[in-house]
Amino acid sequence: MSDISPIGGTSGLKPAAPLKATQLHAKASPDYAAKLAETQALLQRAAAEFQPLVQASSLGAEDVVITHLINALQLDIGVFVLDTGALHTETLALLERTEAHSRAPVTVYRPQHEAVIHFIRREGQDAMYQSIALRKECCGIRKMKPLARALAGQKAWITGLRREQSSARAEVPLIDTSEVASKGLTKFNPLANWTWGDVWHYIGENGVDYNPLHDQFYPSIGCAPCTRAISLGEEFRSGRWWWEDESAKECGLHVKS
Repeated sequence: MSDISPIGGTSGLKPAAPLKATQLHAKASPDYAAKLAETQALLQRAAAEFQPLVQASSLGAEDVVITHLINALQLDIGVFVLDTGALHTETLALLERTEAHSRAPVTVYRPQHEAVIHFIRREGQDAMYQSIALRKECCGIRKMKPLARALAGQKAWITGLRREQSSARAEVPLIDTSEVASKGLTKFNPLANWTWGDVWHYIGENGVDYNPLHDQFYPSIGCAPCTRAISLGEEFRSGRWWWEDESAKECGLHVKS
């Protein structure tokens, strides 16, 4: 009797499971150990010299690495997450797990409910697709105003920005003092020099919990209506606001005055 199934598969054999993001992307740079040491030292310096300070986490791959390092080094650094009201269910589930297991305190900031409802009633659920101005207004309500509350009273904040992420971020410094005079805030970007392979090497090596959307080819994850999976050959952030011009793809969190 033939062991070939009617649909062309082999009887009794299961199809190969799709590769995880850690299997696809983890590849440490030759100088990874030096980069890790640089990052650890920068976080320790920030915690010692710039209190109070917080980590801004979108719960993306870079941010879970930083939170893991903060916890591993037992640093006095809190973490905040902006729950925009439009996040993927996978992101919300990771947020719950992070709140439950993080040594560092995790604070969640949400948009003003009345402002969201007013915007939707006035412009509709799909306003972000109609114009850049409306998309940025939505980001302002859901992200920028909660961010202002999160950073109020802080001396510094920590982000997961990397130079490799986009051309707009190609010159991200480890320590950004460009807004100290205007806002009194120093920004630390401890993974600025890391590659995507470095990030996933750390996640795999340390068993860091991450958003399963990364396994579905979502390298950069934001709000559900404004994020899609990318295809082979597309740029890292091409899945964010994909209907807009490449130069406009920022929500405002990391745009300098």
